[in-house]
Amino acid sequence: MKKWMATGLSAALLTVALDAQAFDRHVTVSGIAGTTGVGADVAWRFHERLGVSAQYAGGLDWDGDYETDDLFYDGDVSLSAGALKLDFHPFAGRFFLSAGAMLPDMTAGVRGRANGNETIEVGGETFNSDDLGEILGDLTVADGVRPYAGLGWRSSHRSGLGFYSEFGVMATNVDVSLSSSKNFEAQSEDFDRALRREEQDLKDDAETLSVYPVALIGISYTF
Repeated sequence: MKKWMATGLSAALLTVALDAQAFDRHVTVSGIAGTTGVGADVAWRFHERLGVSAQYAGGLDWDGDYETDDLFYDGDVSLSAGALKLDFHPFAGRFFLSAGAMLPDMTAGVRGRANGNETIEVGGETFNSDDLGEILGDLTVADGVRPYAGLGWRSSHRSGLGFYSEFGVMATNVDVSLSSSKNFEAQSEDFDRALRREEQDLKDDAETLSVYPVALIGISYTF
């Protein structure tokens, strides 16, 4: 039995090796744009069904504002992400399944000031707006190394110009940090506790988005 198993395993490895030798390896370079920004993707397809890819996209920044009964918020969002992935082409063509790691830097900064009121409600409690100044906040959607899974379409099996697209999800790790511009939390334990509750409420709301959608399209050239 062991002899037959060894023979079968050797035959399978030999088949893979022969396929790899028969396949004309290609490098594909793509210009991409999507939900992580604008950038480039480089893929090396070393087997008819396997390849590796690396990409980076960034520069997706915008400003916005939001108004409540107590506060007027304005903020800025910055998104970028790199990725290292293994690509599996189940049909030996353009379609691929992808898994790997993303290295995102997705953050937002927020400033909130009293909306014409003398008091502000923070964490379910009311405070004098003059004591606090502005409410400053930093929101992290994802950073560090995050797992990724997706699928896509890349013309990496033959030389020439082609189309690139990819759709997937990346796990997030939300974090929220709040403070007051007058550092009132250092002067009032009640406000400090209320601010921490406000942080947790915002984090709980943001964590409903447990994954970040990755959608990219572009033009590629395979060498």
